[in-house]
Amino acid sequence: MKKYQIVITSEAEKDIFDIYDYIAKKDTLQNAEYVLGNLESLILSLAEPPERGHYPPELSVQGIKEFKEINFKLYRAIYEIIGSKVIVHLCVDGRRDMKTLLERRFIR
Repeated sequence: MKKYQIVITSEAEKDIFDIYDYIAKKDTLQNAEYVLGNLESLILSLAEPPERGHYPPELSVQGIKEFKEINFKLYRAIYEIIGSKVIVHLCVDGRRDMKTLLERRFIR
């Protein structure tokens, strides 16, 4: 099975740290660590096979099919596959205003 290189953009990295900080402040450090660990595992699991994700519905309805997403609970990691790389562009709590957020990040 082909293995893909995982690339996390600086924006997605900031998203992950923001999630961690938010949970650590609003809940517990233990829960922040739990979510962080699961998000990292989820993203790293994209090395084999990244095609298993689904199209983000907010982009799909606009005919944008180059991005896929995978989820851990309410959290969404949105990525694209380019050659042998998986580029993670976004990692956020899915309860946010996803339409506006995705438009700002992907539809310019």
